[in-house]
Order: sequence, then C-alpha cells, then structure tokens
Amino acid sequence: MGLISRVFFKILAFLCFIRSSQGRNHFTTLDLPPLLKASSFSRVQHEAYDYIIVGGGTAGCPLAATLSQKYKVLLLERGGSPYGNRNISHLENFHICLADDSPNSPSQGFISTDGVINARAKVLGGGTSVNAGFYSRADPSFVQDAGWDAELVNQSYPWIEERVVYWPNVTPWQAALRDGLLEAGVSPYNGYSYDHLFGTKVGGTIFDETGYRHTAADLLAAGNQNNLRVLLHASVTRIIFNAEQEYRKPRAIGVEFKDENGGQHHAFLTRNRDSEIIISAGAIGSPQLLLLSGIGPRKELKKHNISVVLRNEHVGKGMSDNPMNSIFIPTKDAPKQSLIQTVGITDGGVFIEASSGFSQSPDSIHCHHGIMSAEIGQLSTIPPKKRNLDAVQKYVHKKYSLPKEVFNGGFILSKIDGPLSTGNLVLVDTDINSNPMVTFNYFQHPKDLSRCVYGIKTIERILKTNHFTNFTLNGGGYPMEVVLNMSVTANINLIPKHTNDSTSMDQFCRDTVVTIWHYHGGCHVGKVVDQQYRVIGVSGLRVIDGSTLFRSPGTNPQATVMMMGRYMGVKIIRRRLGRAAGV
Repeated sequence: MGLISRVFFKILAFLCFIRSSQGRNHFTTLDLPPLLKASSFSRVQHEAYDYIIVGGGTAGCPLAATLSQKYKVLLLERGGSPYGNRNISHLENFHICLADDSPNSPSQGFISTDGVINARAKVLGGGTSVNAGFYSRADPSFVQDAGWDAELVNQSYPWIEERVVYWPNVTPWQAALRDGLLEAGVSPYNGYSYDHLFGTKVGGTIFDETGYRHTAADLLAAGNQNNLRVLLHASVTRIIFNAEQEYRKPRAIGVEFKDENGGQHHAFLTRNRDSEIIISAGAIGSPQLLLLSGIGPRKELKKHNISVVLRNEHVGKGMSDNPMNSIFIPTKDAPKQSLIQTVGITDGGVFIEASSGFSQSPDSIHCHHGIMSAEIGQLSTIPPKKRNLDAVQKYVHKKYSLPKEVFNGGFILSKIDGPLSTGNLVLVDTDINSNPMVTFNYFQHPKDLSRCVYGIKTIERILKTNHFTNFTLNGGGYPMEVVLNMSVTANINLIPKHTNDSTSMDQFCRDTVVTIWHYHGGCHVGKVVDQQYRVIGVSGLRVIDGSTLFRSPGTNPQATVMMMGRYMGVKIIRRRLGRAAGV
C-alpha cells in the first residue's frame, strides 16, 4: 500500500506545483473579525446591512474589508476557515486540498464536459487558499482595456502586496528554468518583479519564508471590525428581489442562505438606495447564483422551473479556461520541491512555468480523494463507455509495474494567454451545492492550438540548452519523443489518448490538456454587468470577480482579482460619499 500511495501522489504532482517547506499557524497574529458559523445568525438580533457580499474569496475579502471602513457589511462564505488547516497553510501539503473531495474540503472538484478535471474553492480566501501562490500583476494594456483608473489600480496593488505577498527563495529547478528560458531566447531577464514584462522573471508569492500561506482572508484584518460580520458555511441559495410596482425594475433587497445544519435564513439590506448585494462567488458560483435567482436565459430558467426575474441570454456564456500542457522530466533523484516561481512571458502568446518535487508534512490532514484520485484519472486511457469500477481496480494492480521514474521528476508548463475558445455554463439542478455543467471547448479555435504547439516547441528549445541535465540520469537529456510519451501518462484527464501523441504536437496538445484553474467568464462586462459591475436590468446588485473578465489577467490572475476587490471597494465608497456631499 505504501507503493500505491507514493505512486498516486507522484502522478498527481502535475496538478500540484509543490515545494518543501515548513508552515506555522499565523492566525493568532492577525486582528481578524470573528469568523462565525452561519447558524449563529439566528441567535442574534437581525439587522440590515449597507452591503451583503456573497463569497469570501479572492475578490470578496478585500472588497468586504474596504467597504467596512465606512459601512456595515455582511460577508457570507459557503466554506469554512483556512486557519488551523495544515493542508491549506503548509506549502508542502498544497496538493492535498485540490485532491480532497470530502464534504469539508476547501475545494470542490468538478469535471468539465471536455473531460478535464478541475476544482473550485470552497473556503474563506477562495482560490488564494488552495492555489500555487504565484503573484504577478496584469499587463497595463489589460487595465486600459478594462477601463480602470490606472492611478487607483497602482494604489490598490501595493495595498495587497504589503499584506500578503513575499519574494521566493529560488530553487534549483526554478533556476534551471530561468537560465534555460534565457538561452532559448525568452529574454530579457527582468529579475524579481511583480510587473507583467516580456521576457523571463521571478514573480512574487503568497507563501512566506517559512512556507506559510497568506490568503485574501488575511486582508479582512484591514477592515473595521465594528462594521464587518463574517459568516462561514453560509450557502446563499438566491437573491431576493422587490418587484413592486413602485420600482421601475427589480431591486435586490436581500439574500436567502442555508447554514451548516441546513437551517434557512434571510438577510436584508438597509432601505438606502445605495445599499447593494455584491456577488463575488467566482466564475462558477456567480453565474450559477444569478441563474438560481431568476436572471438568465429564459429557456434555461423555465427548464428548472425558476421564476424569471430578468431575461438575459448572456448569463453563463463566454466561459473560458486557459489550457495548460506540461512536459514531465524524470530525474535521477527527487528534486527539491518548488511551486511556480519563474515565468517566461513569450511573444507567442504562451507563458512558460515550472514545478518540481513532492513532499508532505507528517501532521497533514488525511482526506478522501474522490474524482481527483489517480484511479479515476487513469480512466482517461479507457474508452468512455468502458469506464467503471472494475477498470479502476485493474489500474490499482497495474500501478505496481509503473517505472521508477514516476517517483522522481518535475514539470515544465505551457499555458495559453487569453484563449479564443469559449464555452458555457448551465444548471444541472436547483441545488446551489451542485456543480453546474461547464464546457470550455479547449482548442476549439485553431489559434489556441497553434499557440500550444508553440509553447511545447519552446519547452523543447529549453531542454536542448542542457540546464536540466544536472537532474537527469547520467547527466544526459532525453529525446523529445521520449518525454512526450512520458508526459502523456503524467497528465491526468478523462480525454481518450491516441497512438500519435508523441509524434503529432497538435494531438499531444488536445489529449494532454489540463487546467491551471484560471477559468473565467459567465458574467461579462457589457453583457451581464456594466462598466461599474452593476447587473444590467436590475438595481442594487453587482458582480465583482473573475466571472466578469473576458481573459485572465497576467500570467496568474490572483493579484489582479484581489486588487479588483480593493479597487472597487474604494470606487464605491468614493461615489457614495460624493453623492452624499452632492458632488
């Protein structure tokens, strides 16, 4: 069983971008507001709020902290606390959160209709509590295209950085990628930088020097505790609208939510016209909640017997996920663990990153792996109609014969910037806890496929520089066809494989595509929300998170999504104070 366990985690490593380090519980050093269970809501006197924020994630936490500086805020998070959970806080346990499919997991696994295994956060701090930690700002052109105030953007990024961002200690694997990128022509070298710059650089990280993760939840310490109320395990089931004749259009006035025991509650806004519900539930949760609240395509709502509040055919449309393909490099010894630290920002529309090694602290929290298990992943080699539990058991026995190389190695990753392929999100049922059905249509657009091929060829050039030969057997490299063959096995998805995966790079891209969890869309600006992120056609309701974005910002989105929460909080306060002053 020890061998089986080791093999499982090694094969899963491509999802995990992990590095060895020790973590400590820094919860006691933060001056956070009380993090209460949702069931406590019924035991206190009900009050109205200036803002109710649905989702305590990457955008929701900085948004709540900022708005609470002036107004009364209720923050509702469907998951639990990240503090005290060693699988979240310890960098070396990073892989466990994403593999955990138990009811109390900080992540919720799902499989897109494309056959790619994915996950969504279910914990305070959102994606920042379960991601690989890499921090890099958006390209200035992204800020310009979004119509944001550049001055306020450049004030909002540092507000995040001074609280949760650090510089990494570059590991040997990451140094080899850095040097290989430069020799392969991905230049210049831009050193340590948060900025999005063409060439090669080392970015920031939300893991500190001890390997402890700092998340968007930490930003709640910057709020006004007298104005900020945080409820955990609060699953919002719908937005409540007042559709009386005195209103020209439906107005959001409150939310309905369930607590950890299934108890139902209602929370309401004050009667001030500036009070708002703000949905920050992410690219899966935000369009899902709009649909469940009666905003979306009429046919989709009627299919699930949901009363139509507002017809909008664009809700759930334009879903995108940045395709990632990785090359596995076997090594003679286990390399030091590393998350993403170095990135090559190419002029061919792809980003090159890397991960290496594997570890796990002895005090890690055991979990059930469900759909994230290696057994399920390896069903990708079996035709869909033959995928069953018997096939899983056969694979368990086959794992004993896996080659030694699977235990040691690292990955070089290629991620497409701004995929042109898009899909959609539709409801499976009316349960907010169910995953919607999501389609991303990876590589449907030919330009996405050509960029993937460009990325794999860039990795081939990097390997030819021999900067990774110190890690490989006998100090020699591997022919590209060999590493492609090994990478087909190492990349876990439910897409059937083909015999020409190692000879056709097009086919390799299609068959080995995985996610790096940077999906976005479903509530696009100009289609579902306006430039101020107010939901078009209703009042008192906004969506502020990655679901509003047409493309993922920068190499990794968390920096900009956290900044977005702070930015919009300041914008809303300024506008409201200006209105009060008659400006």
